[in-house]
Amino acid sequence: MVAITLPDGSVRHYDGAPTGYEIANSISPRLAQEAVVVKIGDKLVDLTLPIENNTPLRIITRTDEEALEIFRHDAAHVLAEAVKELHPEAQITIGPAIENGFYYDIYRDQSFTLEDLAKIEQRMHEIVDRDEPLIREVWPRDKAIDFFKSIGEHFKAEIIGTIPAGEEVSLYRQGNFVDLCRGPHLPSTGKLGKAFKLMRLSGAYWRGDHRHPMLQRIYGTAWISEKQLKDYLKQLEEAEKRDHRKLGREMNLFHFQEEAPGAVFWHPKGWELYRGLQNYIRKRISKAGYVEVNTPIMVDRALWEASGHWEKFREAMFTSSEDAEKTLVIKPMNCPCHVQIFKQGIKSYRDLPLRMAEFGACHRNEPSGALHGLLRVRSMVQDDAHIFCTDDQIINETKSFCDLLRLVYKDLGFENIRVKFATRPDVRAGSDEIWNKAEQALQEATEAAGLNYTINPGEGAFYGPKLEFVLKDAIGRDWQCGTLQADFVLPQRLNAFYIGEDGQRHTPVMLHRAILGSLERFTGVLIEHFSGKFPLWLSPVQVAVATVTSEGDAFAQEIAKLLKKHGLRVEVDLRNEKINYKIRELSLQKIPYIFVIGKREAEQKTVAVRKLGDGGQEVLALQTALDRLIEEAQNPADLY
Repeated sequence: MVAITLPDGSVRHYDGAPTGYEIANSISPRLAQEAVVVKIGDKLVDLTLPIENNTPLRIITRTDEEALEIFRHDAAHVLAEAVKELHPEAQITIGPAIENGFYYDIYRDQSFTLEDLAKIEQRMHEIVDRDEPLIREVWPRDKAIDFFKSIGEHFKAEIIGTIPAGEEVSLYRQGNFVDLCRGPHLPSTGKLGKAFKLMRLSGAYWRGDHRHPMLQRIYGTAWISEKQLKDYLKQLEEAEKRDHRKLGREMNLFHFQEEAPGAVFWHPKGWELYRGLQNYIRKRISKAGYVEVNTPIMVDRALWEASGHWEKFREAMFTSSEDAEKTLVIKPMNCPCHVQIFKQGIKSYRDLPLRMAEFGACHRNEPSGALHGLLRVRSMVQDDAHIFCTDDQIINETKSFCDLLRLVYKDLGFENIRVKFATRPDVRAGSDEIWNKAEQALQEATEAAGLNYTINPGEGAFYGPKLEFVLKDAIGRDWQCGTLQADFVLPQRLNAFYIGEDGQRHTPVMLHRAILGSLERFTGVLIEHFSGKFPLWLSPVQVAVATVTSEGDAFAQEIAKLLKKHGLRVEVDLRNEKINYKIRELSLQKIPYIFVIGKREAEQKTVAVRKLGDGGQEVLALQTALDRLIEEAQNPADLY
């Protein structure tokens, strides 16, 4: 008799060793129909696995979060089976589930084409229609190696060869196709459904090593329902329209070129946008009691060795050697330099908290293949700050920071925010005792700040746990931007101290925090979030004054002078072009307002106002139009 404890606390008893499917069916046939896998402790297992011991158990259905990865993993297996049926000479290697989908790396002499993908996808549909059972088999390691060699799957044999001798390996059979896999999987290919699509091809070296054979990687997306797939494809279509690199060209904001990989060439309009964002943050942190500093861009290697960054991040650092004994590092982050400022002079507990901010230029040697417009660069500026405080001040400082962060995000059009609590990574500095203290302190502060959060295990910084703030943009994509890290390690390593109320030396806590993160990346996020149609206060050009004929030129210049006097950013278009052509061009540049000036407007001292996105226009007295603009263009940081 086996006792199964369900999530509601009820216990069911079964003769023999029931499978997950049998347990689900005994509760409800509909539940059995919707079941995907079962969860025993922290482990997901197949519905067909016999359960021999008393255990708590949860049945995972299609609506549960854990189900999506199972579907995507199954889609990868169905892809591999389709490839082998259509191209028996191909060798399959690895095929994991990934964010939004899956891929499979395949070795084949002949290159796949987009036409091939369409045929492979069609064969995947046929495999789903065949509803082949996915059957788990456990084989001796050496038998599995011999089997895959015998069918020409040498990459699979090599993978199995890395498993210690004498161990058994898990294989899954579906129809005539057998693949190496730990599982779990759906009961059959028919359960997968057809909410998947093959998306693109790329290359990848076997085991990520350029000395090894080049493989062909087939990417796909997979979802549980057709509606989810349709929504995702629509999101991709919208994302393509919003691509910040495309809009950056159209709006003349910035460019990149080969001579400076990963570094931005900001054009006047783009730099206006960038500075506007930076100045907004500067005003916000000034009101929140931060002091701004600036530290050197190149610092001796010795400081990075003392901080621990040299050991952990050496590969991401740009260096310059004066001689054999002295190496300078172009700083990849600001924190060790801020500790140096803190150490100047004796600090008292009365000086804390000290909130130290810097728009510091940092450089990181990101792999060239990872660079992606503004979203992944090598040269960046962060809205970086470090709060030096006592243990007792952690809760209040965390609450204050979270209030500031939410205010900033709201001003910038983001109100849907998720929080992840990232715990200690495998590679870290500091003792377990210090990490226990840091994680407990940050968790208490997070709860006191009223934040709901999920645990992100093992993703903390090497010197402390952190909160990760994830924004959802206008088309539903997630962006991890803000962070707050509780650091009990770095101040200790760099010998920072303050004099406590007891007259003794104490090590301060260092809260590393950023709201936007990299200004370059956040600017890219903003461009895509607003699709280039920025709120008036942030727009690099707020008003364009365009003339119908030369009879309006003088009045247009007069208007521009008046608008600039009141701090508005203006362009004047006096070209000898038709007004509809001018309006179309200015609208493509996403300028929020166009003032159209013809002979009548010049004579009556009025303006015909066209607002971006509206079809018509409104004729207003110049002063009325000016007053409306001034009110709408106010920087939120100046209002509250």
